[in-house]
Amino acid sequence: MATINRPNIQRKLRFLIHGLGLSSLGSALLLQSTVFTSILKNGYFRGIEQNHIILYSEIALTGFAITYFAYMLIKFIFPKA
Repeated sequence: MATINRPNIQRKLRFLIHGLGLSSLGSALLLQSTVFTSILKNGYFRGIEQNHIILYSEIALTGFAITYFAYMLIKFIFPKA
């Protein structure tokens, strides 16, 4: 019978969460750069999303990115002494 190696699963889960968090932060930077480029060219930005699935997934990823950023801020910038 196979045994479950708990530290290995936790390490893989941590790797997955950090991968998702860093990619969310990277995509947020890319999105902001495109928005600011549009504002500089046109003077305004107009973005309308018609697909509700994409809209809600963007909102969920934004919430995850904010939570991950707060986690990284607390863990690495303000560590416990």
